[in-house]
Amino acid sequence: MTEPMKIVARTTAPLKEVHHALTDAAMLREWLAEHARVELPERYEFWGRHAPEGDAPHQRLLHADDRGLRFAWLLGGEEMTTEFALSEGEDGGTLITVTQTGVDEAAAQRGEGLQNVLYTFWYVATANLVDRLEGRAVTGWCDFAGAELRTEIEIAAPREKVYDALIDGEKVSEWFGIPIGIEPFVGGRYAMGGLESGYAAKIVDLEPQRRLGVDWGEGVGVATWELADSDGATRLTFVQSGFDRENPPFTGWCGSLSGLAELRRYLELPDWRPIWAPAA
Repeated sequence: MTEPMKIVARTTAPLKEVHHALTDAAMLREWLAEHARVELPERYEFWGRHAPEGDAPHQRLLHADDRGLRFAWLLGGEEMTTEFALSEGEDGGTLITVTQTGVDEAAAQRGEGLQNVLYTFWYVATANLVDRLEGRAVTGWCDFAGAELRTEIEIAAPREKVYDALIDGEKVSEWFGIPIGIEPFVGGRYAMGGLESGYAAKIVDLEPQRRLGVDWGEGVGVATWELADSDGATRLTFVQSGFDRENPPFTGWCGSLSGLAELRRYLELPDWRPIWAPAA
């Protein structure tokens, strides 16, 4: 049996505020889903274009208290369980532990299976939650009802600094959280896991301080980061194109969005540390 996936995020917000953001329908619509309905202790539902199979709510509340909640989620014909558990963190902050059954991490990394979209869905949703709690704009959502995968964010840093954080493998490894090997020229390798990992995508477009394009292979398509000046900040546009439209790479897309959330924090916060804490 596959072990449940578990991620732990840290926020400077106190536990009471985190609990409110988790259980207030209006707050859920700001960081999680297009629609939400909460009536504790009987109902906890969300749906819309930002949730997998979001045509209707498919959640069933199992438990809720002042330290978190647990609900069942019917997805792809399989009922899985999602749990949010809150605990005190450092300096009055909070640790948010998300546990999700029904996800095979290896299959998720290969982009296989609707349920495995949750592997990265919860990373981007939790990153949105932390940003909302700490007064920053959320990075964005996966659009499970659209055919174009595209988002724009504003980063309060010069374009040259943003570009450097996208093309320098050591810096990308730092904010993305895993080794990333980059050969910074057209035709060079872009390797998740490092240049010795065995598989590498290819850089197919590179305009210093303006644009980076990486071809991930057949069916997955090309990821493009475009940079433009924006009133002293940088507007970053991220696009995934050329994929199989019958099977969009939502797992990788959501993972890219959660990465952008960390990139923005990395460049904007003088005392930056990763959103993610080690899972016990």
